[in-house]
Amino acid sequence: MANKIEELKKDIAELESLEKQATRQKSKDILSIEIRKLVSDVLKLEEQMTNEASPPKVSSGSSTACSVNKRYEIRLKDYAWDQTNKFVKFYVTLKNVHSIPAENIKCDFTSKSLELTVKDLDNKDYAFKIINLLKMIDPDQSNWKVKTDMVIINAAKKQPENWSHVTEWEKKSSDAQKIDTNSDKMGDPSEGLMSLMKNM
Repeated sequence: MANKIEELKKDIAELESLEKQATRQKSKDILSIEIRKLVSDVLKLEEQMTNEASPPKVSSGSSTACSVNKRYEIRLKDYAWDQTNKFVKFYVTLKNVHSIPAENIKCDFTSKSLELTVKDLDNKDYAFKIINLLKMIDPDQSNWKVKTDMVIINAAKKQPENWSHVTEWEKKSSDAQKIDTNSDKMGDPSEGLMSLMKNM
């Protein structure tokens, strides 16, 4: 499974480099959607690996208790983001999220990640997770707010500096693209992409 995750990360890096080269908005949108899907797949596989490494304890209680209230969990992939000097803001759209009890909505922060969980919304659970944030955040100062059909996550910056990207992956892919572009200025533009693929 670790090999599969590594391959997916390489696919993400390649798609991100293609997105940077794309000149048509439609092409950029298609590539962006595919990147989000692959990032979601990576998160799922990493979660599976974590679960397999620590299998759940078998309860001595009734087996019927496990099947009661079992809801389908949906991984949220789409979001918008913005930033101020103090916060990186993530806007997660979720229909009717404002109509459920506040205790059903929780966001956990670490210095380099965040995870939003929404329980029992229309009998479904939702999760939104970003790992490998570009820079450090302050979990104690971070918060979230529920608005109509939306959750706004405010990740508090450790330092009041501008973020060029959301994650380290995006930054590395962008940097690799710039290096290839600079080294191939006089040659065929596609050669830069080919060299990037060979390096992967």
